[in-house]
Amino acid sequence: MDWKECCNKRIAKEINIDNELINSLIKSSKNKELSEDKLIMDKITASSKISLVYDSLRELLEAIAIKNKYKIYNHECYTPFLKEILKMNSQAEEFDEIRKIRNNINYYGKDVSIEEAELIINKIKNLKKSMRKLL
Repeated sequence: MDWKECCNKRIAKEINIDNELINSLIKSSKNKELSEDKLIMDKITASSKISLVYDSLRELLEAIAIKNKYKIYNHECYTPFLKEILKMNSQAEEFDEIRKIRNNINYYGKDVSIEEAELIINKIKNLKKSMRKLL
């Protein structure tokens, strides 16, 4: 899906900047990151830790989209937003890869080893660092 299709299907639309919502999303993102940090990594928590840190990233992306006057209603459209609006091709590809991994965990019950979870979480946290710079 590209940005034009996201907009045509009304999955993404132009809005006014809402600084209160941006700040709320940043706070919520930080709280999820802190929650994830408190969980001990083991076989049981590995998937949950990925989901928490992914949600933290997605909330940052939502804040960035709002700052750029867009509301995005599905996770898939953040990839073309990053690629086509922000011109961040490598980050867009990385986000899309992470999104697919998270979907496999959340919707298809994919098991993740501790080692794999640690790698994925580090990828997400590194991507979050580059996204924070946009706020």
